[in-house]
Amino acid sequence: MRLYSMSKIFNINDQKDRRKELRRNITLSEKILWTSIRNRKLKYKFRRQYGIGNYIVDFYCPEIKLAIEIDGDSHCFKNAIDYDKNRTKYFNDLGIKVVRYTNNDIKNNLQAVLDDLIKICGIDLTSP
Repeated sequence: MRLYSMSKIFNINDQKDRRKELRRNITLSEKILWTSIRNRKLKYKFRRQYGIGNYIVDFYCPEIKLAIEIDGDSHCFKNAIDYDKNRTKYFNDLGIKVVRYTNNDIKNNLQAVLDDLIKICGIDLTSP
């Protein structure tokens, strides 16, 4: 694993093509969530397929250091669970909170996901 200084951990040039590819081949669940959080719909600006160190997260908000990951069926296997734990620890060590939702969460209960994100982001819907 390559080590980077703190100023060089975000959107590393080596990953540029991979990030572009992921943005072009967006999954249905990512598209559904992106439609609901883009353009500051949750008060904060989220970025898609954002590079952090050697990893690329589905969505990231630098203002509140929040990474959102959408997990498909492949994340249920032992090796994927271990990989995700290592990723999450890496992000947490950088002060980044990680929240995970499944494809089914997004497709079948989007409002609950958005309510959870509103709570996590500390958004007060009662103020103008």
